[in-house]
Amino acid sequence: MTVRIGVIGTGMIGQDHIRRLTHVVTGTRVTAVFDIDTARAEEVAASVGARALPSGAEVIDAADVDAVVVTSWGPTHAEHVLAAIAAGKPVFCEKPLATTAEDCLRIIEAETAHGTRLVQVGFMRRYDSGYREMKKVIESGGIGEPLIVHCAHRNPTVPASYTSAMAAQDTAVHEIDVLRWLLDDEIRSVQVLRPRRTRKRHEHLQDPQIMLMETAEGVRIDLEVFVNCQYGYDIQCETVGEEGLVRLPDPAAVAVRGGGRNATAVLQDWKGRFGDAFDTEFREWAGSVASGAEPTGPSAWDGYAATVITDALVESLESGETVRVDALEKRPAFYGGDAR
Repeated sequence: MTVRIGVIGTGMIGQDHIRRLTHVVTGTRVTAVFDIDTARAEEVAASVGARALPSGAEVIDAADVDAVVVTSWGPTHAEHVLAAIAAGKPVFCEKPLATTAEDCLRIIEAETAHGTRLVQVGFMRRYDSGYREMKKVIESGGIGEPLIVHCAHRNPTVPASYTSAMAAQDTAVHEIDVLRWLLDDEIRSVQVLRPRRTRKRHEHLQDPQIMLMETAEGVRIDLEVFVNCQYGYDIQCETVGEEGLVRLPDPAAVAVRGGGRNATAVLQDWKGRFGDAFDTEFREWAGSVASGAEPTGPSAWDGYAATVITDALVESLESGETVRVDALEKRPAFYGGDAR
C-alpha cells in the first residue's frame, strides 16, 4: 500500500520532509500541499507531482490524502491537528504540538473522544541510534538506578530574531522530550540560572542558560543551552547511575593527524547530526499508517508535557525562582496512565 500524504507548510522543514517522503521512505507519496506562500507551494508541489491546494483544510479533506504532515507556523498547528482528528486521519505534527497548553489539551480531548491515537509529534531524538542505545542500557539496569543527568545543547550561532525564551521553547524542548522518554520519569520542577553572558551574543539575549530540573523519582538534570558557542552544533548527554554511567556517543568522524595535531571535525547544524533520526522517524510513522496501527512515537500527551515544561522554564527565566510542574501528575489512561 502506498500512503498518500498531504503536507501543510512548505518552508524549510516541510520541504525537507517532502524530500524524505519522496526519495528516502518507501511506500509513501506526497499528493497535496498547502502553504501561505502560494508560489512556494506550487513550486514544491510541481517538483514531486503533487497538487497545491488553497487551504490546509482542503489538504486534510482531499480524497487522495490518507495522512497529514503539519509543518506550518507553530501557532497554526492546533487548527490543523484538530481538523485532521475530526476527519479521522493520522497526523504527524512537527513540534510544538501547539503553542499553548490550552490548545494541547483541546487536541488531547478530541483525540480521546475519537477513541484511538491519530497524533504523533515530531520529536526525532527518540529515533537517534545513540539515544536508543542509551535507553537500552538504562532499561536493562546496566548502570543501576539513574541519579543524575548532564546535558549540553550548543549551536554555533543564532539569528537576531532568536529570543531568550526560545532557549526553552525551541532548543531545550528536544532534551525535555528525550529525557522524559529515556528515564520513563516525569519532570516535576525547573529552575533557570543566568551565567555570565557571552560577548558574542545579540544584545537582547541571555546566552548561555543553565536549566536545572528534578523528576518525580528525584533524578537531578542539568542542561546547558549555549546557542552562540561559535565552534559547532554539539549535543551531549550523560546519565550517571548507582553502578555506572552511559554517555551519548559523538557522531562518527575520521581523525586527521597533521601539523602536530590529531583532530576530528565538529558538525555545524542539526540536519547533519539528526538526519538519520528523521529518516527512521518517518519510516516508522509511515509503517504504522500503512498497517492501520496506532502510532508508537511521541503522543499528544508528550506534546502537552513539553509545552507545560517549557512554559515553566520561561517563567523561571523571568522570575529566577524554582517553578513546580504539577499539571503532569496524572497521565490519562488513554496515553498509558501511570500517575507520577
